[in-house]
Amino acid sequence: MGNKQKIRKIFAWILFPLTIWYAFGMAFRNFCFNLGILRERSHKITTIGVGNLCAGGAGKTPFADYLLKMLQTDYRVACLSRGYKRNTEGFVEAGADTTPAQIGDEPYMLHKRNPNVLVTVCENRNKGIEKLMSMPEPPQIIVLDDVFQHRYVNPTVNILLTEYGNPFFNDFVLPFGNLREFRQGFRRANIIIITKTPENINPLERYAFTQKLKAKPYQHVFFTSIEYKNPIPLNEELPKLQLDELKNVLLVSGIANPKPAMEKLSAFASVEHLAFPDHHNFLKNDFELIASRFQQISGEDKIILTTEKDAVRLSNCSNYQSIAHLPIYYLPIEVKFLDKDGEKFSDCLSKAVKENVFYLKFNS
Repeated sequence: MGNKQKIRKIFAWILFPLTIWYAFGMAFRNFCFNLGILRERSHKITTIGVGNLCAGGAGKTPFADYLLKMLQTDYRVACLSRGYKRNTEGFVEAGADTTPAQIGDEPYMLHKRNPNVLVTVCENRNKGIEKLMSMPEPPQIIVLDDVFQHRYVNPTVNILLTEYGNPFFNDFVLPFGNLREFRQGFRRANIIIITKTPENINPLERYAFTQKLKAKPYQHVFFTSIEYKNPIPLNEELPKLQLDELKNVLLVSGIANPKPAMEKLSAFASVEHLAFPDHHNFLKNDFELIASRFQQISGEDKIILTTEKDAVRLSNCSNYQSIAHLPIYYLPIEVKFLDKDGEKFSDCLSKAVKENVFYLKFNS
């Protein structure tokens, strides 16, 4: 066990009394929703919720991107998120001049990746859905990003994501663990997506994981992995690079779980990691630190590599010009279904969308 893990475990035990109070609060809140004291709303439009039980790192944004790309060929699709850490309030629609600060880094990334999709943010999802439905040409499907604990909306399809290497059934409620609510919350999901699965997983390992998951009869389980693409330069004048040709890399990350990227890069390159907290807002000192750490790396074939989400925040920061002359690239990732799970997932979702009701709701 590393020093960071030991320190986290010590603090977890110190904060255990808080865990009890937090867990009680979340359990009471869900109890009120289950009894109808707090009201869930369903809407006369197909809504697809994407979320997780943990406090980040399960891969919601890449999966939301996968859904948007899959659905926009046949439907008018919109994406609605709360817009975490944005400096605006209320309903905001992404446009050509929108900045990450106005809608949040993750919605901004989805907006740039899917220019034909209407990307919006609103802290009150029900009001956001109403705004979308009142448009002259309303969407036919709304993808709700990070909505699993926002129970005031009852999505047509509720998709829960959990990491293969850190599944919810091995975790505990915050702050002792990393779960936003008790594990039993997984029962609200219609579809469970296992993310960041090793591509070489064998049928026996897959079966063993599914047994531990204890999915209900109404739930569909699919396995996905991460597909890493070739690095993309932030400066168009930089040369194009192949991923497996990288030699010396300074990985700059401000995401919940950079471990998979580290493991991927370390297989063929010498990697130094400069880690920041998830959704970190980069300041002047951070840019100075990045430049200093990069200069310390020996060798000529060296680059700064960051995640696509971090690239959004870096390049839109006023201090970015201080390191813009350095070879900075970002690492795009895409969701990849294993075996025939992609076809099965598509069929499952298509039926739900066409009927505008999930045919195996957990509470039906």
